[in-house]
Amino acid sequence: MAFGRLTEPLSRTGRSGHDIHSTMIGAKVIGGQYDTAMSDSTTETTQTAAPWWQRLATGLKRSSSALGGAIAHVVAKRQLDEATIEEIEDALIRADLGTETAGRIATELRYGRFNTSITADEIKEVVAGEVEKALAGVAQPLVIDPAKRPFVILIAGVNGSGKTTTIGKLAARLRNEGRTVMLAAGDTFRAAAIEQLKIWADLTGASFMARELGADAAGLTFDAVAAAKERGTDVVLIDTAGRLQNRSELMGELQKIVRVIKKVDDSAPHAVVLVLDATVGQNALSQVEIFKRDIGVTGLAMTKLDGTARGGILVAIAARFQMPVHYIGVGETVEDLAPFSARDFARAIAGLSPASS
Repeated sequence: MAFGRLTEPLSRTGRSGHDIHSTMIGAKVIGGQYDTAMSDSTTETTQTAAPWWQRLATGLKRSSSALGGAIAHVVAKRQLDEATIEEIEDALIRADLGTETAGRIATELRYGRFNTSITADEIKEVVAGEVEKALAGVAQPLVIDPAKRPFVILIAGVNGSGKTTTIGKLAARLRNEGRTVMLAAGDTFRAAAIEQLKIWADLTGASFMARELGADAAGLTFDAVAAAKERGTDVVLIDTAGRLQNRSELMGELQKIVRVIKKVDDSAPHAVVLVLDATVGQNALSQVEIFKRDIGVTGLAMTKLDGTARGGILVAIAARFQMPVHYIGVGETVEDLAPFSARDFARAIAGLSPASS
């Protein structure tokens, strides 16, 4: 499929005429092409969709069930003694919460004023409290500075982390805030990525910049930022090809993209968001370390928390890097990506109900 230099946005409601918050892209590769059929009749609208807490709790069910099951099993066997605390600490580490946070929880159980017959729910409250403390400093929204136009956001991550879908969801949020948005298809290696981003542009009413398959990604990025600057576009979201963090030549290509962006605006990119796939577990730590070092990552978005029992890896990342976490994703629809809340995440992963205040 050939694309022109710049595609004008459609109406804000997208091709189907429905509000973008009521649309879910069910894109499947069929014969090398995307099936873009959408089931509007079965997709929940904003008014009927489950509240965010319910989405979050459901999305983190695998993680909370694994953690809660381990805690309940240990507590059922005996009273709160040293052996029990050590088993609970081991369960927390297996959930990828990290040794630092697991150690703090164990210490709180060891020296807190708890009855020796502490219940599983009481332990979960301790877990939630310590997880919230670990995450409170990193739960930071992605702030768009209106004085920087366009506000350039570079999206990076390894193969399959969910970058393109995350960009589409961010575009939907930004458009519903009344901002003008351009999507730049910097993943020039995959025709499917270009097509998928084009679909999101049409649905959200964003403008779209792409080149032919195999074109120079840095050149495309330069043209996109320059065009957005000329048009007065509020935000540019730049997709990039997935790359393994241990491939230095591929990371070098990302560094080139950053250098080229600065030729248009020496203050850009204004945000570099690393999209992490929660299902990769401990490998996410390496991704954050290397992407931060090589391209100056400024914040994180974690996806696919609904697909793993090790959602605690976000806690380990926060404890080690103190990197801002902007968004988390727990599903496929637009509503399943939301700004990160430390308290909500902590209680959901511990298997508790939302806080009353």
